[in-house]
Amino acid sequence: MQLEFHQLDRRWEHLRVRQPLRQRRLMASLAESGQQTPIVVVVCAENRERYLVIDGHKRIAALQQLGRDTVEVTVWAMSEAEALLLERSLRLSPQESALEQGWLLTEMEQRFSYTLEELGRRFDRSTTWVSRRLGLVEVLPEAIQQQVREGKLAAQLAMKYLVPVARVQASLQHAASRATLCRLAGRHARSSRARPRRAGTVFEDAAAGAVRQSCASCPGARPGDGRCHSASCRPAAGRSPARDDWPATGPRATRDRKRAPRVRADDGTHRKGTGRATC
Repeated sequence: MQLEFHQLDRRWEHLRVRQPLRQRRLMASLAESGQQTPIVVVVCAENRERYLVIDGHKRIAALQQLGRDTVEVTVWAMSEAEALLLERSLRLSPQESALEQGWLLTEMEQRFSYTLEELGRRFDRSTTWVSRRLGLVEVLPEAIQQQVREGKLAAQLAMKYLVPVARVQASLQHAASRATLCRLAGRHARSSRARPRRAGTVFEDAAAGAVRQSCASCPGARPGDGRCHSASCRPAAGRSPARDDWPATGPRATRDRKRAPRVRADDGTHRKGTGRATC
């Protein structure tokens, strides 16, 4: 069955991350061999003349760039929610990131009123696994999530470095830390030669700066330095200065170790057979 592009509803396109390199390869394959695999659609409940795209958004975008007018489709006779869950279980593409899983779980919870227990059974996971991924979507600003969707920022980088900073911002409710977070994300997205280790240090420094701003108003703050010296504001050893549950990164992550006493060079006095005292 073939459909024109104006008959397609692509509301779920935001659930997947764009990958420019794979998109170019797909477009080259379609230009050379044509469409080999049909996309998956279901009939829209609101309008029976339109079809909701479940799988194949990248193929649709590639065909549009090639100037095609129609796309080959397969219609599944099931509900929208059932089709989304079935498509995920049958997906042959590489494993999606935790952020992509969180996007799907959020839509299933908000749009289709699934509970945590029902989502856990559907995904064959625990409720803790479900709640953690829902928390990723809740705490990360929408501007950063959009950069991840567009492929400008790696999902692993956002989860490893930006989520801890966002959690600090959420606990402090400080507008400046949100602006700092978005600015750092945009700066790293524009840099094609950014290093993950260096990025982690920069994001951790931003989190520590937000904490220092909050400590300025603590009762234990000393005049002059603006820092709080109470025990509750001190980060644990080996942990991030942002006072979250994430380990510290960068050169400050190494704990201070006691140096071993210096050993003098062996002058032969303690060797056997030298005829000298050994005690």
